[in-house]
Amino acid sequence: MTHTALPMVVPAPGLPHRVRIHEVGPRDGLQNEQSTVPTEVKAEFIHRLAAAGLTTIEATSFVHPKWVPQLADAERLFPLLDDIEDVALPVLVPNDRGLDRALALGARQIAVFGSATEAFARRNLNRTVAESLAMFEPVVARAKAERVRVRGYLSMCFGDPWEGAVPVPQVVRVAKALLDLGCDELSLGDTIGVATPGHVRALLTELGDQGVPTDAIAVHFHDTYGQALANTLAALEHGVSTVDASAGGLGGCPYAQSATGNLATEDLVWMLHGLGIETGVDLRQLTATSAWLADQLGRPSPSRTVRALTGAPETTTT
Repeated sequence: MTHTALPMVVPAPGLPHRVRIHEVGPRDGLQNEQSTVPTEVKAEFIHRLAAAGLTTIEATSFVHPKWVPQLADAERLFPLLDDIEDVALPVLVPNDRGLDRALALGARQIAVFGSATEAFARRNLNRTVAESLAMFEPVVARAKAERVRVRGYLSMCFGDPWEGAVPVPQVVRVAKALLDLGCDELSLGDTIGVATPGHVRALLTELGDQGVPTDAIAVHFHDTYGQALANTLAALEHGVSTVDASAGGLGGCPYAQSATGNLATEDLVWMLHGLGIETGVDLRQLTATSAWLADQLGRPSPSRTVRALTGAPETTTT
């Protein structure tokens, strides 16, 4: 290793004592991989993440295989995780059929994926925002009746490649609608990575002013313009204590040229531990896991922390 494996701890005032990392690598991170990742590799990846101390790991998605071929093995993968204890394994479901499949395998946490903009709703869900909310309504209601925890993803909260900057009141309106359906948690997505800290603060402030509790909010930043950690810190300063991240920085956004993908879990953990914020994550073990997966995928990890701690070469972009 080229650096010390742990940052110096210098706490900052006004930040959460503990942050729960919502690990999205196995689902959001792998879903855009061009070559099929074997089911057994995915299962081992999730087991290694759990062993590293992550307590929420988004395992897969019950979407139609035609739309996301990489996750077509959800029925085979999920039973391979039965031996993982004390770890939440949420799954993404697009509709009633997806919920049926998830419940049949015993899933106890699900997520639905909505949009703050009409353009993305039409391209991703082939529906208007209102129509997508109507589609989610029975899914959320039935999940809640089954005592299943529901997360609502809200994409394009800060910018949309077709609509441009997204007005804060527009995002707040859709966010409140998702919570009104019964979602337990709302993940605010910077899908194309254009957010800056002031924008983050403005959205969180308006959500609070409109009665949305901070403890119901998670943030999901992409690092397209190198702003993911700065935006995360702005959210932490506002009191948010759930942050989405992807081990090794896996994943990317197909809608933004040169997008560099999700916030890397290792980069997030390095910052949080340096601030004295508890995560329960063993950074050395997590880094080793991402290095192992990078070998499986045949390319270096995009995570700066993984590269620093393993001496791995820089990734290249085209």
